[in-house]
Amino acid sequence: MNRPIAFLGAPSSIGIRPYDNGAPRQLDRAPAMLRELHLVERLGAIDLGDVAAPPYRDYVRPPARVRNEAELEEYCRSLGGRIAEAMMSGHFVLLAGGDCSIVLGALLGGRHTTGRPVGLVYVDAHADFATPETSLTGSAASMCLAMAVGRGDTPLARLGGSEVLARPEHVALIGRRDYEEGWYGHEALAASGILDLADAAIREHGAAAAGRRALDQVALADSRSFWIDVDADVFDPSIVPAVDSPIRGGLQTAALAELLAPLIAHPGALGLELTIYDPALDPQRTSARHLGNFLAEVLR
Repeated sequence: MNRPIAFLGAPSSIGIRPYDNGAPRQLDRAPAMLRELHLVERLGAIDLGDVAAPPYRDYVRPPARVRNEAELEEYCRSLGGRIAEAMMSGHFVLLAGGDCSIVLGALLGGRHTTGRPVGLVYVDAHADFATPETSLTGSAASMCLAMAVGRGDTPLARLGGSEVLARPEHVALIGRRDYEEGWYGHEALAASGILDLADAAIREHGAAAAGRRALDQVALADSRSFWIDVDADVFDPSIVPAVDSPIRGGLQTAALAELLAPLIAHPGALGLELTIYDPALDPQRTSARHLGNFLAEVLR
């Protein structure tokens, strides 16, 4: 990494459904866990602290609406402001979630910084392209990619006002393997213009080729800046099991590092977020250590 790094915590679980017992998930503990593993020091980063999330409200799913919708809108706008400040000071932002709805705040921060929609590389085991009407859970985490490109009847799909946060033709979805879970919006995704490089395509053509194709989609056509979202469930669950919706298969560590290398090195990369790691599912901290080591390696 040839730029200074700013570490920012997004300790939020308001974008994801509760556990089966009704309690909020503990993804909000993830930034603190990464700090305890000395990730900030290993990266030589500055620590900007955390952006605290509003309390969880919608323990019971509201019909045809996003859980904690108003709270998420408030939170994403707060995140966007803090992220923009770091970007404008010349830092590459490492945003530690939290659930993956924080991508909306990151894109908002990128727009504040550049004055236009930014590209998005979305590395995830799921398409996250549902809508409030079709999502099985009502969680923003199941629809945040859709909302990023303006899909869905929710204020969260209109955070950018009259313009979407990310245009589909400047978005790459990499690594999904939710082939049997059509409720994530597969049909709409296929018609969207988003570059969809599913897990099978990566295995066929290689991780490096996927990274290059993603870069062509999000940045090179018009020198566009872009954001990188990495959901921890893209890893093979034998490596990182502490996620809420694991799917068999997934990427090995070396393959994901190879995929991300050209993206992180590109001067248009504004930052990277890591989401969906749940410390409550990681009593021995094995997933945390793996994620910390991975970030330290790819951002060195």
